Amino acid sequence: MKQRFAGFVTLILWFSIARPVHGAPVPANSLFGITPSNGSPQGSQLSVPMQILILMTLLTLLPAVVMSITPFLRITVVLHFLRQALGTQTTPSNQVLVGISMFLTILIMSPVATEMYHKGWEPMEKNQLTFDKAFDEGTQPLKKFLIRFAREKDISLFVEVTHAQPPRTPADLELKVLIPAYILSELKAGFQIGAVLFLPFMVIDLVVASVTLSIGMIQLPPVMISAPFKILLFVLVDGWNLVVGSLMKSFYT
Repeated sequence: MKQRFAGFVTLILWFSIARPVHGAPVPANSLFGITPSNGSPQGSQLSVPMQILILMTLLTLLPAVVMSITPFLRITVVLHFLRQALGTQTTPSNQVLVGISMFLTILIMSPVATEMYHKGWEPMEKNQLTFDKAFDEGTQPLKKFLIRFAREKDISLFVEVTHAQPPRTPADLELKVLIPAYILSELKAGFQIGAVLFLPFMVIDLVVASVTLSIGMIQLPPVMISAPFKILLFVLVDGWNLVVGSLMKSFYT
């Protein structure tokens, strides 16, 4: 499992850095396409510490990249809206919500990561594919996943913005177009689900506010009275099971 996750992480890093020239051989001592200078004219002048600095910089960007191109984005947005609708302030805490989102994301993305590992990283380790070919093969499962949830309208927008050639098939789309289109699509889906979650709790707030005003309880904030009713309703309908189950099913349909 560690090897599969490492392969998935490495394939994501490939997208964040410059790719080698198509068909060019990859030196055995190269580090992400940068060959240490050993006196030969082909070698780069970048020292090993500089290569480590570049790698560490990429690793700092990796969490944001992974969170943006996985179901983590939609799940965190929906859970944030749910907490706001319940009016429980910081309960559950951000750490709990991030933890739930992370483990649900791992569950959903495990088949994709496994396929990427077997198609890209594993053959390259065995010297069966070049770096460039392994990148193309390894990112195909990720492209299929992104295409499933990216809206055609968002894809068209970024094809137009990048002045790219209109693809003949979905498989011809590049990651630089698919990834931002997927992010926009997931944000819209998350906000739509969040709006639906707000409706029943907003009704409770309106009813409680109307009752408190009608009996003259002006100084007492209606939120203090409606919060227990919203939590009770959420618990009675087994809300966590319904919300998480619906989120998971939305990625498997």
